[in-house]
Amino acid sequence: MQQHSDADGAALILASASPRRLDLLRQVGLVPAAVDPADIDEAPHRQELPADHARRLAGEKAALVAARHPQGWILAADTVVACGRRILPKAEDEQTARTCLELLSGRRHRVHGGVALAAPGGKITVSLVQTAVLFKRLTADEIDAYLAGGEWRGKAGGYAIQGRAALFVRGIVGSYSNIVGLPLFETAALLRGRGFPLRP
Repeated sequence: MQQHSDADGAALILASASPRRLDLLRQVGLVPAAVDPADIDEAPHRQELPADHARRLAGEKAALVAARHPQGWILAADTVVACGRRILPKAEDEQTARTCLELLSGRRHRVHGGVALAAPGGKITVSLVQTAVLFKRLTADEIDAYLAGGEWRGKAGGYAIQGRAALFVRGIVGSYSNIVGLPLFETAALLRGRGFPLRP
C-alpha cells in the first residue's frame, strides 16, 4: 500500500500506538507515513463529561505530535466508553474488566470517539462521533469465560467488539468502526474537509 501525503509532500502521521486504529486505516487504503504516539495523561478532569473528555484528549494528542512534525498532517483519536456521565476506564486488570462488564450487562451505553486533525502549520480541527451500544444481560459464566480469554486487556470499558464480545451486543446505533477505535467515515470526511487528498 502507498503511504499518504499531500501534493506538497506533507506526510500523514498517526498519533496513536493503537494497532486497531492502524488496521482500520489500512482497511480503507489509508496508510500513514509514520506512527508517532502521543504520551499524555488521560485521566478525566473533575466533572468532565465523556464527550468533552474524548474531544480534549484527541486534541491534546494532535497538538503534542504536531509540535514534533510541524509540516505534517497529524491524525489523533481517543475512544471513551461511558454509562451516562460515568467514564469507564481502560481495563488493565481483571477486576476492572469484570466491574465494567457487570455495569454494561443488560444496558445501553455510548462510545464517544474524538478525532483530531492537525494540518501543516498547526491548525487543529476536532470532531466527535457517538455510537450507542446495547448489551444483552450477561451471566456470571459468560463474564468469567470472556475474562479468561484476555481480550479485555487495555480496552476501554473492558471489551473489544471486534472479538468475542460481539456475542454480547444486541444492537448498535451509529458507527461500528468508532467502537473499534476510529470512525472511518467521519475521519475521511475530516481529511477531505481540510484539503488532504484521499485516493480511492
